[in-house]
Amino acid sequence: MMFIPRLLAVLVFAVAIFVFGCGYCLLSPRNPKHVYTFGRLFGKLHKLFGIKLDLRLPENAHDFGPCVFIANHQSNWDLVTIANAVTPGAVTVGKKSLKWLPIFGQLYWLTGNIMIDRNNRSRAIGTIGQVIDKIKEDKVSVWLFPEGTRSRGRGLLPFKTGAFHAAVGAGVPIVPIVCSSTAGLKAGKWDNGHVIVEMLEPISTEGFGKEGVRELSKKCHDLMQDKLAELDEEVARLNGAQKQPA
Repeated sequence: MMFIPRLLAVLVFAVAIFVFGCGYCLLSPRNPKHVYTFGRLFGKLHKLFGIKLDLRLPENAHDFGPCVFIANHQSNWDLVTIANAVTPGAVTVGKKSLKWLPIFGQLYWLTGNIMIDRNNRSRAIGTIGQVIDKIKEDKVSVWLFPEGTRSRGRGLLPFKTGAFHAAVGAGVPIVPIVCSSTAGLKAGKWDNGHVIVEMLEPISTEGFGKEGVRELSKKCHDLMQDKLAELDEEVARLNGAQKQPA
């Protein structure tokens, strides 16, 4: 019943953001602050879908400086849930070909995200080298999904090591972000209950080196897996209490 009205509302919102957003970004093109601005705008859509979002950030989250954010990647719901955790100066990584997509591609480029050219080896060797260069040169933070694909309700999938190579190579900390499971969310439900997004404290990469990347990856995976289980238990209690009659 709610699916069609919500879909139409999202389409109107997205078109408005993409069209007017491009004009706004032209005032200061390629400025990383735009990623924060538009990430938070899309994040506000959680209210439209009946999601009670609890965002938990460390008090100094906006002062971490350059780092590599890693987050669990579940589904398209990430756009309205975990996007709320984006901080100023953080950018994402996408293929250079994305900028040729109508409207979205231009906005993605104008907001200052890192565009990777997989065929260009003259500036850096491979995509990780290009990310490391951007972190060092532009003093930005990078947001990556180490699972490499959407989990779609399968829990926290094994991590690929790219994000950890980038953090070690750039000499910046890892900052894990965990969103409680969203597999039960439905676009047609009036009330989708609680979702918790929590940013953890930075994890130093000092002393790991290239040889310690897998150890660092395992440390972060174990930490995020435990946190995901903890958040899911809390959400289950909150949603259960909500359903109980007064």
